[in-house]
Amino acid sequence: MPLAIPETPPCVLCLSAGDATAGGGLAADILTLASMGCHPLPVQTAALVRDTRGIDELWPVAPELIAMQARAVLEDVPVAAFKLGFCGSVENVAVIAEILADYPDVPLVVEPGLHAAALLGEAGEEIAAALADLILPQTTLLVADRHELLRLTGLAGDEAAESDEEDGGGGGQGETGGAELDEALERLLGNGTEYVLLTGGGDHGPQLVDTLFGSEGIVRTDAGPRPAAPCLGAGTTLAAAAVAAMAHGMALPEAVREAQEFTRQALRHAYRAGMGRALPDRFFWARGKGESDD
Repeated sequence: MPLAIPETPPCVLCLSAGDATAGGGLAADILTLASMGCHPLPVQTAALVRDTRGIDELWPVAPELIAMQARAVLEDVPVAAFKLGFCGSVENVAVIAEILADYPDVPLVVEPGLHAAALLGEAGEEIAAALADLILPQTTLLVADRHELLRLTGLAGDEAAESDEEDGGGGGQGETGGAELDEALERLLGNGTEYVLLTGGGDHGPQLVDTLFGSEGIVRTDAGPRPAAPCLGAGTTLAAAAVAAMAHGMALPEAVREAQEFTRQALRHAYRAGMGRALPDRFFWARGKGESDD
């Protein structure tokens, strides 16, 4: 359904890493939020050194600087929602948790970015644990794939940290079964996270299937064809689209459906700007592209 754009668009504070490809991170949040009629308020938590083929290095922003960025804009601009991506460090998680705790009535969408955290080794696992303890109990919607859910709950074991989130995962969940996954969902939903949108990063079936879970179990399942080319930042697009729809006042299940449709169109019309993965076209509608295109 078309979003009704108010004269003053809803403002969304997004905290994430800078990504010069604009495939993921803050730039992806900005593109998606703007495309869906929101005003983004970006706060940088880290800097990624990367191209469309992968991440080479990451550099966390000092937690004091994150607090200064966020507090300055929050004291000036009313926000309709928060969107959190990769935090950069355990110290940053703690600072961000304190900020979010001052706004308990503002919806929070978290896309944890643990694939970037994998570069940090043990420190990446500490970030996952800090998120689970400090951020997820405040979270309205967690958007994550199976690998991330297991890591957030300490159930990953020796499972590979890498998954296909960057390959167009945000939008594909192949299997929702498995005792460990069920336990992870139970832990998260029992610890304060209101909803979990399980995506299929790491799965390779012909369909993109996303499953939304709440305290009573499955809320909705959405499926569509998997895009032909691997894409960078599909999960970021999905999470940002969901928070945009929520900022416009949509109920969460409907916001997820709207985000699914937006993300599928963006992935369907993805383009290759570099030598690696394709980039979602978050302004597909501005280039005359849409569902009726061949």
